Order: sequence, then C-alpha cells, then structure tokens
Amino acid sequence: MAAEREGNRERHPVGATAAGRPQRARLDQPRALRRRLLPEWDPDAFGRLSERIARFLGTGRFIVWMTVVIILWVVWNIAAPGALRFDQYPFIFLTLALSLQASYAAPLILLAQNRQDDRDRVNLEQDRKQNERSIADTEYLTREIAALRMGLGEVATRDWIRSELQDLIKELEERTDGHRPPAVFPADHPRGRDMDDR
Repeated sequence: MAAEREGNRERHPVGATAAGRPQRARLDQPRALRRRLLPEWDPDAFGRLSERIARFLGTGRFIVWMTVVIILWVVWNIAAPGALRFDQYPFIFLTLALSLQASYAAPLILLAQNRQDDRDRVNLEQDRKQNERSIADTEYLTREIAALRMGLGEVATRDWIRSELQDLIKELEERTDGHRPPAVFPADHPRGRDMDDR
C-alpha cells in the first residue's frame, strides 16, 4: 500500500516542484512578444510627422501652391485638346483629390492639436507647481523677515545703550556732591579713539 502511495506521488507531483503543471506567466518577468498581423509604428514619430504636415497645411505657401495646382488643372482640362484632357468639365477627379486631401488633413490637424494640448497641459502643470513653490518660498521669507524684525526690536542698539548710559551718568552726578566724574562719552570725543589717545 505504501508503494502505491509513492507511485501516486510520482504520477501527480504537488507544490513548487510540480513538473506536470502547465507553466504560468510569472509577474516578475516580461511577457514574450507576440506576433501581430498589423504593422507596428512609433506613435511619437507618427505624431511628429502629423505636426509637420499640419504646420505646412497652415501656411500661406500651401494655399498658394494648392491654388496654382487647381488653376492649372482647370485650365488644362478646359483648354487642352480633347485627347490630352484627363478630367472633363464637372472635374470629378479634382473633387475626389480635394476630398481625399481634406479627409487626411482634418485628422492630422486634430492629432497635432491633441499633442499640443498635451504639451500645454504638462507646461501648465509645471508652471502651477513652480508658482506653488514660489508662493511657499515667499511666505517662508516673509515669516523669516517678520521674525528678524521682532528679534531686532528686542536687541539693544548703540543709541539706546548710549542714552541709558547717559541717564546713569546723570543719576550718578546727582548722587555725588558736586564732584563731577570724568565724562564717559564726551560730545567732542571723536569716534573710534580712546580718551587716552589724545
């Protein structure tokens, strides 16, 4: 009976060493490329090409060349001998060519506009973030300047110390009986020199 169980284990492996199970796609490995029936293209390259075409279609040069071609087409098919005319009076082939050009121009222009909208959206987002950073920096600097002003309001300046010392000198003079001590800060004393240097 134990041999039968061991035989069953060999036939139906279980767990991580199960060799009989079909291989599943692993999440930590890229998928194998599948063949496609349709050709692949680079969407960025196609978008750049559509932008070039849309830019050319929006120029005056394109309108002038298209007008010249249409005039030559109409004049040729009216004035040329009958055997050389390739599009008779209702100009159906010209209408078809212009319709085909318009049917390709409209989606190319829309694609170029969509790409420009995407670029504008990214630029606006970057500008918005830059403005937020600038506002935050400005608010920070404003708070720092306010803190410095408050701190400077509590700092003793030279003039304040001088006035306090002069008040103390006056008070000392009043306490002494007519004995005048030497002036600590005489008015005629030049700045930057000690009294002993005279």
